[in-house]
Amino acid sequence: MEKYVELLKRTQLFSGVKDTEITSMLHCLQAKLLTFKKGDYVFREGEHIDKLTILAEGKLLVQRDDFWGNRSIVNVIRIGEMFGEAYVAPESGSLLNDVIAEEDSTVIFFDVRRILTVCSTACRFHSMVVQNLFFAISEKNRKLVQKIDHMSKRSTRAKLLSYLSEEAKRHNNNRFTIPFTRQQLADFLCVDRSAMSNELCKMRDEGLLQFDKNKFILL
Repeated sequence: MEKYVELLKRTQLFSGVKDTEITSMLHCLQAKLLTFKKGDYVFREGEHIDKLTILAEGKLLVQRDDFWGNRSIVNVIRIGEMFGEAYVAPESGSLLNDVIAEEDSTVIFFDVRRILTVCSTACRFHSMVVQNLFFAISEKNRKLVQKIDHMSKRSTRAKLLSYLSEEAKRHNNNRFTIPFTRQQLADFLCVDRSAMSNELCKMRDEGLLQFDKNKFILL
């Protein structure tokens, strides 16, 4: 577990907490390290979870399938990012989506109750983690608002341009790599893959962008 202390120090949850303080907290928060093979379920829709997770290695997808098997990708979890903070409230209900390993992954699990219950000594770094958790939930809400903005566009082209523009801003560069395959991008934007691929080709021919698999250049 100690080999991930440097990674944890860079996460939103442990922002501002020193290495030695993180090491002390790992036992206090009952941190557990679990590995998952590509395609394994980390969580399943309908589960009641009391763990907050941070991805240490690999990539996870938050997705949902309807009755007919149509899939929509809600979010992608990258190394250092959290999942489960939306379910920390006692009455938050069951999980609304599946969380699946997109590739071989290592996940750190923390007991939510241990995070929210500040120890008797009221140590500075534990209070800081609780504050960071609040900020992380706020940031997650902001990202969901961004996705709603992409999906509210009426056409496939408008959805693509909205998403790609946001990614360029996030990378602060007109050249960037997205975390999705073609099918995953279509699932994320809730559009037909063939229609999306045709629209990308049209935009390329019109000189709006260039792309190679999941690498894009906005012109």
